[in-house]
Amino acid sequence: SAMSRRVALVGTGVGVACGAYYTYSRTRRGELYGLIKPVLDQMDAERVHRIGVEIAGRPWLVRLLGFADDARDAPCLRSVVWGVEFANPIGLAAGYDKNGESIAGLATMGFGFVEVGSVTPQPQAGNPKPRVFRLLEDRAVINRYGFNSDGMEAVAQRTEAWHAARDTGFAPGGKSCVLGINLGKNKSTEDAAADYEAAMARLGGAADYIVVNVSSPNTPGLRALQARSELEALLTRMVKARDALPPLKLSAHSPVGQGPGAPPNGKRPLLLKIAPDLSDGELRDIAAVALTLKIDGLIVSNTMTERPPTLKSANFAETGGLSGQPLFDKSTAVLSKMYALTDGKVPLIGVGGVSDASQAYAKIRAGASLVQLYTGFAYEGPSLVRSLKVGLVERLAKDGFKSVAEAVGADHRKK
Repeated sequence: SAMSRRVALVGTGVGVACGAYYTYSRTRRGELYGLIKPVLDQMDAERVHRIGVEIAGRPWLVRLLGFADDARDAPCLRSVVWGVEFANPIGLAAGYDKNGESIAGLATMGFGFVEVGSVTPQPQAGNPKPRVFRLLEDRAVINRYGFNSDGMEAVAQRTEAWHAARDTGFAPGGKSCVLGINLGKNKSTEDAAADYEAAMARLGGAADYIVVNVSSPNTPGLRALQARSELEALLTRMVKARDALPPLKLSAHSPVGQGPGAPPNGKRPLLLKIAPDLSDGELRDIAAVALTLKIDGLIVSNTMTERPPTLKSANFAETGGLSGQPLFDKSTAVLSKMYALTDGKVPLIGVGGVSDASQAYAKIRAGASLVQLYTGFAYEGPSLVRSLKVGLVERLAKDGFKSVAEAVGADHRKK
């Protein structure tokens, strides 16, 4: 009857309105991600990654979805490393925004820094799909992307535009952050150093720090560049290429080059990203090379090729680099060793398996001046950035540290 149709219609309307309000209120509290996560988990992992990059490329959408963090970072989180001022020590690792498309939206989410890349000189498609696999039961991911990149020309145009806007005080999306650029090599290139030099020359000018990535397991022969003689030859050329960049332009709105620890003569900090699957001898060699050539920092670590026997997910047998929870202990152990081997003289960025504040704090106490996320960010969503910062403030206060810098390497001092 017409009456029952009307009742059904009103009922549906009320239902839709309630659902919309529920979703809206969850969004206001930053809980939307948890609501849609089960749906995302059923989709192809690379497609979800792509959607994330598209959303983060639009700061207004980041705000609309409740993913923004506009709270001022606590003063104790402010960190000056290489003379660069980080409002907080939480960054996004390379591999998420490979092409510099979403720096503005990621800054809006509250990251203290974003590392774009890895970027190759020439555009390349990377490995055949599928090439990203979730290990849900292990809170992990295996990827074999293989440096898919838009190439340095396209990425340089995006990073230069963002960087220039930030340094004039008009950061797109309204939030500033520090920008790192991570350099890779094309798969077919024989002379790896020539690729890194080309990428450095084109991209270095818009970077607050530059990373030489010799530790992806998905480009044949790349990890061999970590061996002492190869590494020395490569980094000697990279230091020259870095020194040849035009000096940093300082501005009131730029976080760069004002503080203590800045490389001399307006040079940009040069970092090396290393693998977790290295022997103690190889780690000793890397530390020696870093100290001798005055490399500004090390990123510890990339993904691992090893498969711990504890993995439960059916995807464990996929080829590629494993990241997420199973990488935490190993990457933190390598981080701690590197801090000891370099005597705390080379600032370290700790990355691998961070998905809560106690893990981020453990990286800092093990020797990390800064901490990066990737897989944990994919599993927990943008609200993780805020909760890490809140948790770090609590932990620093509890242990009597007035700043992140005071806590860096604390585990090495209590022995």
